[in-house]
Amino acid sequence: MRRLLKISLQKPELAAGLLLICLIVFFQVMSQGVFLGVANMRGVLGLLPEMALVAIGVTLLMICGEFDLSVGSVFALSPMTLAVLMTMGWGFWPALLIGLLVCAAIGLANGWLTIRFAIPSFITTLGMLFMARSLTIVISGGFPPRLKTDEIPMWLFVEFVGPGNLFRASFLWFVVIAILVSLLLSRTNFGNWVRATGGFLPAANAMGIPSSTVKIACFMICSVLAGLAGTIQVLRIGSPLPSIGEGLELAAVAAAVIGGTSLLGGIGSIIGGIVGATLIRVIDNGMVLSQVNGNWFKFAIGALTILAVVGNSWLRKRGRAMKVETA
Repeated sequence: MRRLLKISLQKPELAAGLLLICLIVFFQVMSQGVFLGVANMRGVLGLLPEMALVAIGVTLLMICGEFDLSVGSVFALSPMTLAVLMTMGWGFWPALLIGLLVCAAIGLANGWLTIRFAIPSFITTLGMLFMARSLTIVISGGFPPRLKTDEIPMWLFVEFVGPGNLFRASFLWFVVIAILVSLLLSRTNFGNWVRATGGFLPAANAMGIPSSTVKIACFMICSVLAGLAGTIQVLRIGSPLPSIGEGLELAAVAAAVIGGTSLLGGIGSIIGGIVGATLIRVIDNGMVLSQVNGNWFKFAIGALTILAVVGNSWLRKRGRAMKVETA
């Protein structure tokens, strides 16, 4: 039992999980039982995939030891590409594929430039943030193109499904992708390479791990997931606005850090990033239900980020210091 507690205390997502439980209880009381009601949960879970998918990609990339600040702009560029191509007569699926390929190309460019010229990924992706956002506005022609919803299988992305219509179809996409990326990180050689590359790059190179390829692959996965998330949001709201996703990059990094991902790389989990994204959604929704001034939202996210990092550090130290009797 003591050994199990020692292992649990060193889990990077533990502090975020405890905070999530506390906040759910707090908002349930403050909202007089409305927070966990079916109608409110439908709203929380309906919007969660759009941010959680971005958080999954950012978490994977941070475990690999890199950052991507362009995900917010890619979030807008992919659906804008889709909408523009459809107005030109393309079908939905080919247009969606091109939009995601554009995202993959941006991820490839981010990774290649970072590695080829030994530039900090913070700088590379900061530049790409502005370039991708500008490109989104340029291809839109200054006005959001009309989305041909009659030619899109909306039921596959945004219709409510499940018992009591509790989930949107996008939630199922999110669950499947989360499981696949989690298995990729925890059950494959690629996942071991990601952790080794982010944990200590010289050692990874000395072991023969193709660290450059691993990093580029993580950049591409991160960008594609951001583009898919943006497409889901646009299908939900019905209009590809050039401004969507602004500030999302920092929220995604916050979600990853809240979930226990190390800024130095090598440590983190996909479930932690998801818990972090869920925490942000819970705070956003709970503050509205509790009639708290919305201007405190960013303050709450910042405080939560610091609290989660401090909590994770304290729990890990307690876990390492705990002595376990050996047989």
